[in-house]
Amino acid sequence: MGSRGSHAARIPDADSIRRETGFSQASLLRLYHRFRALDRNKKGYLSRMDLQQIGALAVNPLGDRIIDSFFPDGNLRVDFPGFVRVLAHFRPVDDDDSSMRDPKEPEPLNSRMNKLRFAFQLYDLDRDGKISRHEMLQVLRLMVGVQVTEEQLESIADRTVQEADEDGDGAVSFLEFTKSLEKMDIEQKMSIRILK
Repeated sequence: MGSRGSHAARIPDADSIRRETGFSQASLLRLYHRFRALDRNKKGYLSRMDLQQIGALAVNPLGDRIIDSFFPDGNLRVDFPGFVRVLAHFRPVDDDDSSMRDPKEPEPLNSRMNKLRFAFQLYDLDRDGKISRHEMLQVLRLMVGVQVTEEQLESIADRTVQEADEDGDGAVSFLEFTKSLEKMDIEQKMSIRILK
C-alpha cells in the first residue's frame, strides 16, 4: 500500500475527473491538496473569497473575471470537480493528446477550441455571445489600468472590434474571435506548466 494510492482514494470520483480533465493522478492529487488548503473552513467547496486568496489571481488584471468562470450560472460555490474542470482549460496540450483521442469522445477541455471559448467568455461580460466595443473597453481598462489615456483605450477598443468584426454588426462573435486569433499559439499562451 503506497501512500499515493491511499491519498488518491480520498478524491471523490477521481477516475471520472481524470478522464474528463486529462490530469494525471499526481496532478489531480496536487490540485486536491490545493483545493483543500483554499477551503480553510473545511466546507467541501470554495467561495469567491476562498479563490481571492490565490496571489496570482489577486495581481492578475483579469483575476475577477477568471474567478467568475468558477461560478457559472450565478452559483456561489464550486466543488472539487468544478474547480478542476476550470483549471483543465489551462492544462498544457500534449502532442500525443490529439493523436490518441477517440473522435467519439468530447473535445478535451484544454483543446484550442475550448481554450478560445474560455478566453471569449472573459470578454463577453453580459454572456450574449458577442464582444461589444463597451465590453472590449471594460476589459482593456482592467488590463492596462491608468497607464493609457481613456482616448487611447477607446481607440484600441474601436480598432480591435473593427478589425475582427467581419459581418459589420459592431461586435465580435465567437467565430470572428477565433478567426482573429488563428495565428496565435493559444495552446501555449493559455497553459500553466504545473498543470500536467
